[in-house]
Amino acid sequence: MRTVTYSMNVSLDGYIADPGGDFSWSEPDDDVFRFWIEDIRGVDVHVLGRRLYETMLYWETVDQDDPTLDEATREWVALWNPLPKVVFSRTLSSVQGKNVRLVSGNLVEEIERLRAEPGDGEIAIGGAALAAQASAAGLIDEYRSIVYPVLVGGGNSYYPRHEQRVDLELVETRTFKSKFVYLRHRVVRGTTT
Repeated sequence: MRTVTYSMNVSLDGYIADPGGDFSWSEPDDDVFRFWIEDIRGVDVHVLGRRLYETMLYWETVDQDDPTLDEATREWVALWNPLPKVVFSRTLSSVQGKNVRLVSGNLVEEIERLRAEPGDGEIAIGGAALAAQASAAGLIDEYRSIVYPVLVGGGNSYYPRHEQRVDLELVETRTFKSKFVYLRHRVVRGTTT
């Protein structure tokens, strides 16, 4: 069965965006960007919430809009654009981009359907609100974060708030020379309460 992962950049105090919705503090340096390029290679499908989908639309046309892109950016675009994407939204009536489809139904049913499809790659979930729903339903197998050395004081929390304990096992860490820390935690099944 394919693994469901939730990966995002996060402030040291646990937020993906500050109280005003700004996340410019989490712009990756070259090492972190290279890490995300390699990480996306293991993904078969990316499930996104509306806000993250709208943010990621930038990548759909950036290579057409800017002929001076560096090699790493072109590599990311070459991996991201053909990747199948499922956008969950109750407010959008259509989506644009390559290999993108809109879903307004049940997240649990969609994840189970995706898990049943053939493939070895991961099902990546992006967006805090969508991840909170997936976590509450026990769908997330791994939490992956790159921690930025900044305290933003509030905003959109990385960690789902559903008043349910989830035990995690630390399976990988990496410190980037540029001051960021990667943490990969696997959910320990049978101990959630």
